[in-house]
Amino acid sequence: MSRILEKPRTVVSPEHCKGCGLCVMACPKDCLMQLATFNSKGYHPSSYKGEGCTGCGMCFYSCPEPAAITVYKKGAEYPDD
Repeated sequence: MSRILEKPRTVVSPEHCKGCGLCVMACPKDCLMQLATFNSKGYHPSSYKGEGCTGCGMCFYSCPEPAAITVYKKGAEYPDD
């Protein structure tokens, strides 16, 4: 199942993220943060705070890890959890 998003959203895959923090620094709306917890590889992954994303994609373009960040624009289909 999926749903249509009413506002943009950023999803960070904690297992792909290596915690470099480039996305956190690149976000103009301060929507991302480093988690205090570790992923299975021992990194502090980034995470979306839950609000404020404009869908600009700056986090996506600053990330060196393929598949670590996905930005969903307003009106996009988002897979339900």
